[in-house]
This record gives sequence, C-alpha cells and structure tokens, in this order.
Amino acid sequence: MTYDPTNVFARVLRGEIPAKVLHEDEHCLAFHDVAPQAPTHFLVIPKREIASLSDATSEDAALLGHLLVTAAKVARDLGLEEGGFRVVINNGAGAGQTVFHLHVHVLAGREFAWPPG
Repeated sequence: MTYDPTNVFARVLRGEIPAKVLHEDEHCLAFHDVAPQAPTHFLVIPKREIASLSDATSEDAALLGHLLVTAAKVARDLGLEEGGFRVVINNGAGAGQTVFHLHVHVLAGREFAWPPG
C-alpha cells in the first residue's frame, strides 16, 4: 500500500492537527481518539511512515514491539489494567482501517464481545 503523507495521523505528527497527547517519544505518539468507540479509546502511532501492518517489514520488528509496549504503558498510566483493555490493529479497508497510517487502538471502560466485529 502506498503511504499518503497527507493522512490525518501524519498531519497530527507534524502538528497541523491538535491532539490530546498521552505519550510521545522518538518512535511513537499516543493520543486520545477523536471518535471514541469506548469510554477510553486512545491510539498509538509510529512516527515512521508505514501505511498498514502488512507494509511493515522485519526491519520494523522493534518498532512494532515498541508500539505494543507503549500501549500497555499508557493503559497502565490511565489505570486500565484492573478492568482490562482491548488492543486492535485493523489491516486494510476490509478490516475497518480508514486511516492508512499504521495505528494501534486501545479501548477500555466497557464490556467487549467476542468474537469482535
């Protein structure tokens, strides 16, 4: 998939669109979702231009792990561990990906059905 540098998350990273930032480091940014699907819903996005999980390569392995570790850290910081939280990566339009900049959803604060979708 071709990465579009005008996507909304790229614009957030450049500071063109404001975000309620929860965490930032040299590799990623975590911020509240503007259209939450649960009482708590935040995103963790890489600063590297990766359109979707399918576009990640073995060179991105450490970054992908960092995104998940950051998701857990922010969830812990928000006190979500006891009640639990869900981590989701949609890959491709057919799976519900609407912004083609890799992103990890973290949702909490309500019951979730299984299987999802």
